Amino acid sequence: MKYSSTRWFIVFLLFVATGLSFLDRQVLSIAIIKIQQEFAITDVQYGMINTSFLISYAVMFTLGGWLIDRIGSKTGLALSVGLWSLANCMHGFMTSYTQLLAFRFLLGVGEGGCFPGAAKTVFEWFDKKERALANGIAIGGSAIGAVVAPPLTIWLTALYGWRGGFLLPGIIGLVWVVVWMSVRWKAKPETKSDGIVPVSKDQIVRIPFHKLMKARTVWVFIAIRFLLDPVFYFLMFWIPKYLSEARHVSFERIGSLFWIPFLALGIANILGGGLSDFLIKKGFSVNKARKTIMGVAATCTLLTPLVEWVSSVEIAIALMSVFMFAHGFWITNYITSISDIFGQGATSTVVGLSGTAGAVSGLLLNPLMGLVIQEYTYRPLWIASGVMYPLAFVLFMLLIPTIKPFFESSASHSVAAVEG
Repeated sequence: MKYSSTRWFIVFLLFVATGLSFLDRQVLSIAIIKIQQEFAITDVQYGMINTSFLISYAVMFTLGGWLIDRIGSKTGLALSVGLWSLANCMHGFMTSYTQLLAFRFLLGVGEGGCFPGAAKTVFEWFDKKERALANGIAIGGSAIGAVVAPPLTIWLTALYGWRGGFLLPGIIGLVWVVVWMSVRWKAKPETKSDGIVPVSKDQIVRIPFHKLMKARTVWVFIAIRFLLDPVFYFLMFWIPKYLSEARHVSFERIGSLFWIPFLALGIANILGGGLSDFLIKKGFSVNKARKTIMGVAATCTLLTPLVEWVSSVEIAIALMSVFMFAHGFWITNYITSISDIFGQGATSTVVGLSGTAGAVSGLLLNPLMGLVIQEYTYRPLWIASGVMYPLAFVLFMLLIPTIKPFFESSASHSVAAVEG
């Protein structure tokens, strides 16, 4: 297979991997409606189940990113997908709340390496003029996984019970590992090809982890994910219950509605990356292109609180779709900005650190979300969802004035000075 064909096939496999990642974690948000009936699990316990996943996900996002920067994206992603696929199969055999907690924890251990590994893989195979599009396609799989999850889970539940919704995706993940490992992984061409600038291993600048942690730019990316990820986890974990409890939507109809916002997310992942790359090709700086798309995204999220006040379920779903579309624009350019700044030497690590921050924030707030919903309403959560992205964008603009390489290779492979 030619180099150009190979790299786009790799992007396709990344698309499938991130799709399986979201599919596997999303199945529970649908199946929980049946599981709660069978095992009498409370909303607060469901919050703790989500927290169990997020604890391991948080740890492995950073640890997995760090390991992948060292053992390589091919091996790292194979281990990640293989582990979470096994964990997902185990969900189909759970018989108690405690087992569900444990299997959810193991799922998070595997999934933590997915997005750091995907980001590193894209950086290795694509230059800055195609990187955002490639990232958008790779990340876009997560949305498609979430699109497929509701109807697939409900269909499998009707045929085999809720356990079937966990077993089939897990088996597909194991098949993915076999295909991924069969791809011939080779270095970039000796000459520029398809816009790729070759980078040899001895040109990669690696910055010590403790020095990376002293960099202000790293902490800005960490803070942004800490602010925003709970909003995304709210829509991922709680919206089927919101539609059922607050909107009185039937279990079957949830399957026909809940995929729509995630389809919007998948389209936006690809479109947001493509538009960013298009602006660069038209003469925009990397800084201006990435921030323009992120600014549009942040503005669109201001519509989100209206979900609580509209009377129509269809309009509520449309507003959720606007939010997800905005998130797709945001997250693609956010992750691409990390690779623009930190390059091949630290992209996976920084994506991992930021993902850990988001997961920690999510695991702390998920039980609180359950308590707010159980004792009050969903309204405060919808209001918060509408203000966090504009706040994060202001912080991004103020604290990272220019998106530019954080360190550069030199003849002696010295590390550039760490920002104060």
